[in-house]
Amino acid sequence: MPAKGATTEIGEAPVKEPRDVDGPATAPERAGEVRVDAVSRAFRTRRGRVDALAGMSLRADPDEVVAVVGPSGCGKTTLLELICGLQRPDAGTVLAAPAALMPQRDLLLPWLTAIDNAGLALRARGVGREVARRQAAPWLERFGLAEFESTRPAQLSGGMRQRVSFLRTLLSGKPVLALDEPFASLDAITRHEMRQWLAHVLEIEPRTVVLVTHDVEEAVLLSDRVIVMSPRPGRAIAELVVDLPRPRAATDASVVELRERALEALGVRR
Repeated sequence: MPAKGATTEIGEAPVKEPRDVDGPATAPERAGEVRVDAVSRAFRTRRGRVDALAGMSLRADPDEVVAVVGPSGCGKTTLLELICGLQRPDAGTVLAAPAALMPQRDLLLPWLTAIDNAGLALRARGVGREVARRQAAPWLERFGLAEFESTRPAQLSGGMRQRVSFLRTLLSGKPVLALDEPFASLDAITRHEMRQWLAHVLEIEPRTVVLVTHDVEEAVLLSDRVIVMSPRPGRAIAELVVDLPRPRAATDASVVELRERALEALGVRR
């Protein structure tokens, strides 16, 4: 395990010829565990082959929050879909407990109320509408949305919509949450509030989380470890251990130092 605040260089694994096979990721030995080992994934487009990932490796232990940062197009969303079993790797292995994906957009159904949108995950598991509402209602209260349970998405703020979307993901009952840029569409003030809110929720309801974000500061504030990816084809080029007490402030010297190390690994000149 790297020392506090350390940056560890990670080697590149060989890439094999892709094969188009989809299916679930293999279950790991421990509940809530994620292991991605030397994974490669390529796609064929009209313009030819696109290598999304090449030798990508990542681990997330039970109830650990791992943030993944990297340049646009480096395969971060592909990585999450592999963890969730929505794709299969062309090379390497993915061992992951059942995972729920929260995409970049909230994808709330506009004709459903907040409580019914939140309960969709329960309905997908065969729970009836009224039972789903009863089970979702206490969560809406805990998420500060009790008075909006009968409100449709168009009348909710961006932060409220993201809370409903996250609650839907949480109610899936999966031990792993794959969050794909969950706050990217929010303004700066709301994004700051949602970071604090998510950190609090994960304290009271721990889950294994793999969080993809373009925001290096957000990664340091929320995670236990930060994985830095290379440009496409994406692979892990550095790992930063965030051994800092929570809650964290962006102005803390240790947070600033880790943010700068992550930016340096990304090749960002300051």
